[in-house]
Amino acid sequence: MGPQGSSGSLKDAAIDFSAGSLGGVGLVYVGQPLDTIKVKMQTFPHLYRGMVDCFRQTLMKEGISKGLYAGTVPAIVANVAENSVLFAAYGTCQKAMMMLTKKEKAEDLSTLANASAGFFAAFFSSFTLCPTELIKCRLQAMREVQMQSVTKSGHHQMIGPWKLTQNIIQQEGVLGLFRGLGTTIAREMPGYFFFFGGYEATRGLLTPAGKTKDEIGPLRTMIAGAVGGIVFWIVIFPADVVKSRIQVSRLSGSLLSIMVQIFKEEGYQALYSGLQPTLVRTIPATATLFLLYETTKKVLHKLCD
Repeated sequence: MGPQGSSGSLKDAAIDFSAGSLGGVGLVYVGQPLDTIKVKMQTFPHLYRGMVDCFRQTLMKEGISKGLYAGTVPAIVANVAENSVLFAAYGTCQKAMMMLTKKEKAEDLSTLANASAGFFAAFFSSFTLCPTELIKCRLQAMREVQMQSVTKSGHHQMIGPWKLTQNIIQQEGVLGLFRGLGTTIAREMPGYFFFFGGYEATRGLLTPAGKTKDEIGPLRTMIAGAVGGIVFWIVIFPADVVKSRIQVSRLSGSLLSIMVQIFKEEGYQALYSGLQPTLVRTIPATATLFLLYETTKKVLHKLCD
């Protein structure tokens, strides 16, 4: 590859990085309240009768900014970090798949090739996601955690993301921020295989004759994004429950051993506790993610050409 090809690859990676970042911000603001409900139901399913009850209690006891939008700052950091690296790595992995399959353009890749590119891209994004996801989850479930261990004064001590990060580093070291990394990787890689596979397959199905997938318009792009998000969460949800419990309740053990333990002690329902708000959330959230990603990518390519 000559200098022009190298600079072109760097430009494409920078555009994917920027577009993924903006998409990550949009995803958080659209989906954060229901993500909070998901984490609470995953880690403390016995405290709530369902999604509506969890939403009502959170709103009444904690409010909007400190309750439903708890952990928004680390969530934005987490999603910008994850999606910027994810989409940049996805574009790079697509190029690798193009070389392997001898395709000249990314839009000529098969659904399996795109899904495989997503699978490998998720490995790299897991390292940026894990620390910020840990902070976000602990902030979201802080009230429930402290209900289990009230301070001597009888009051809950609510702290912010920066103080929580300092506490973790002081108590567990820097590696404490990567608690649940193995489970995160085990969740992300197969999850993003189906995420990008579902997205690209749906884009293909929705592409009118004589047009390319890049010409399907905003609505079809959002529908494809929503399908990708739904498939992602249905496939990986039990692993996500385990990850949340490792990060919030500080469980130790392998993904499989904790999953079996939850199944034996609480039943299979516990492995899907919080799935309803997750699916309700993912439809507008991932639709927004891909709409912003594809739109930003087109705009930046036009500006850079």
